[in-house]
Amino acid sequence: MASHRAGRMSEDIKRIISGFMRELKDPRINGGNMLTVVRCDVARDGSFCRVYISSFEGLDRAKEAVKGFQSASGLIKREISNVLGLRKCPELKFVADDSIEHSAQISKRLKELVPDESEEEQEGNE
Repeated sequence: MASHRAGRMSEDIKRIISGFMRELKDPRINGGNMLTVVRCDVARDGSFCRVYISSFEGLDRAKEAVKGFQSASGLIKREISNVLGLRKCPELKFVADDSIEHSAQISKRLKELVPDESEEEQEGNE
């Protein structure tokens, strides 16, 4: 039963951090970069949460954003506690992730392999 609660809590924390990210004034977080919260892993007892942050601009930008999130972790924890009504908020650990950059590279390679449909239509009309 506890694993369902941890799963729900991780999705709620992900949603709260994603929304609260826009309100933070740290330039490392809100500096015009394309950041996203990829996933949150909450421990079964709810005492610890690992938050994976990814940037479209690469792993270095995500690492810089993680520093900003760590400095704002107190505000984020307070927001999570207020929204979810928790007596004790899980300890947050932010981790840089390169999944967005990796998926963009895969998408680019797939587009190079598969010919574009509009090019095929133009060749068929000639």
